[in-house]
Amino acid sequence: MPSMGSWISAEDAEVAGPIGATGATGSVACILPGSISAGPESGNRTRFREPPLLHLRQTALMTTPIAAFTTCPAPWGALHVAATAAGIVAVDLGAETPDFVDGLARRLHGPVLPAEDAAVLADWRPMLGEATRQIGEWFAGLRRSFDLPIDLRVSDWDRTVLAGAARLHFGETASYGELAGRIGRPGAAQAVGGAMSRNPVPILIPCHRVGGANGRLGGYGGSTYTDRLAALAIKRRLLAIEGATIRD
Repeated sequence: MPSMGSWISAEDAEVAGPIGATGATGSVACILPGSISAGPESGNRTRFREPPLLHLRQTALMTTPIAAFTTCPAPWGALHVAATAAGIVAVDLGAETPDFVDGLARRLHGPVLPAEDAAVLADWRPMLGEATRQIGEWFAGLRRSFDLPIDLRVSDWDRTVLAGAARLHFGETASYGELAGRIGRPGAAQAVGGAMSRNPVPILIPCHRVGGANGRLGGYGGSTYTDRLAALAIKRRLLAIEGATIRD
């Protein structure tokens, strides 16, 4: 559900004018503080199989990284969170660390380093720490939404779809067709599903709340049959955290 300088709000999903060039080549979007709700209250996951960009990690010690990443405990083990200077750029729910790093480095066209690496800018670490804290609170049932800047580098179409998904409240679900109607594109259910599968920040933008027609689970990424099964199991767990159910 992964154009330059737009704001996604869960309340009105209002898209402001671009700060720079729009389009699929790169953009920055931020979730307004409090818009995908704030504070405690009482997650493309496709793996990349191209040759690894190990040289990026080897030479990165002499360069400034384009992004830094850390891990966060999850009910199924761990997930990865990555940030740039602009905000959270990736949340990966299940890839192995080398696959995640190589895929993100390829997508961003630059080195991606662990947050503790000396080459990582110091002010990126608090952002990653806050993201993992908020995600942990969400898993624990202490938070229903997120207050984090997001560096959302997607096409204009995907941005529109993700803005619609961001309007879905905690525990609320919709079908791909329903979401298509809500964004003014009735009949575009399949294209909406494609945008959901490309969401680079699952959980933060809740693509798990969108499923198939008639209350069915729908898809949730994965490039192989085994990966798809694992991804659907994660989707069920995310929905269960919110007390929502979608049929298989």
